[in-house]
Amino acid sequence: MKVITPSGEKIDLLTVNIGPSHPATHGALRAFVALDGETVAAAAQEIGYLHRGFEKMVEQGTYQQVLPYTDRLNYCSAILNNIGFCLAAEQMFEIEVPERCQTLRVLLSELSRLIDHLVCVAAAAVDLGALTNYWYLFNPREEVYGIWEKLSGARLTNTFSRIGGLYRDTYEGFETDVANVLVSIEAGLDDAFKLLEHNRIFIERTRGVCPMTPDAAVAWGWTGPCLRATGVDRDLRKDDPYLGYDTYDFQTVVGTTGDTYDRLLVRMYEMKESLSICRQALKRLRPGRVNTSDPRLILPGHDKAYHDMEALINHFKLVFEGVRPPAGEFYSGTEAANGELGFFVVSDGTGKPWKIKVRPPCFTQFAAYADLIEGGMVADSIACLSSINIIAGELDR
Repeated sequence: MKVITPSGEKIDLLTVNIGPSHPATHGALRAFVALDGETVAAAAQEIGYLHRGFEKMVEQGTYQQVLPYTDRLNYCSAILNNIGFCLAAEQMFEIEVPERCQTLRVLLSELSRLIDHLVCVAAAAVDLGALTNYWYLFNPREEVYGIWEKLSGARLTNTFSRIGGLYRDTYEGFETDVANVLVSIEAGLDDAFKLLEHNRIFIERTRGVCPMTPDAAVAWGWTGPCLRATGVDRDLRKDDPYLGYDTYDFQTVVGTTGDTYDRLLVRMYEMKESLSICRQALKRLRPGRVNTSDPRLILPGHDKAYHDMEALINHFKLVFEGVRPPAGEFYSGTEAANGELGFFVVSDGTGKPWKIKVRPPCFTQFAAYADLIEGGMVADSIACLSSINIIAGELDR
């Protein structure tokens, strides 16, 4: 491919596909690049290989039946998606779940954030040729999956939250398991810090690579760790708190240069804050209900359904028709692992959502990918992709 520059110089460029095969990229992603040697002279990214159709499929079922689909958005931290959608639905009903449920949701959210950041940093290190860190970070992540399996019967796509509460209360020994896994994560994270933070090869491969300015990040609609890495202090847990996050003691981690190094280090330091929040939540955990008593949302107990006609009718209507939020338009955003996860819900007052639009954090970050990698090396484009942590399930909805 021959290109003539504005000065009239003729350049031979080689066009190459990065992806969409999974071994080349973290998911079914494709970047089409024009190379001048090993320098990316021009790039264009393409979205749309999974064809999941989330936003159309969820119109076919009840609000409760939406929950398993949310697992498939960011499958690295599925419970965060569950909780985000349930909070949106609960705001439509103007209800608040019991205190124990709120504390458990915070605990599960931060554990989910931890395993998401763990796999992001571990995979990024592998992309840079540092395999040892992967095992330090991935092994404790596997322990969390053991907890998910005991809680919900599933490891990856858990569907544990419910509109109005949770699928069930915790199992015997849950608190001990969580306390132990926090120790494992902390130990693995400390080992990774020793290997990476001041490692000359890691620094040279990441510092100054594919930087993003604060103004440009805001203009692209970035949120989460990628936005905070540019120096913008924005976190919905503090700026628009939910689940009582404003009562927890934690700091937002903010970078300075918005480069690949900052994007990865912000996640690593955020894990320390999540560990602290988890320990605070464990101390707050008290016995109590995990589901609301609002009959519009929760099935009546068998003792009532078998002996009370009104309870039986309510049971029947909730199963067959689903919950029925008031008609209107609603938006709710939560701080997911990669940034703001928002659900815009249009209700017509029936048991099925008329329309659900998802605002996934990965979409805006991948939209800027071509601009980030132009002018850099091919190897830099891989390091950059690792640091923005794209989850393909969120992109192609």
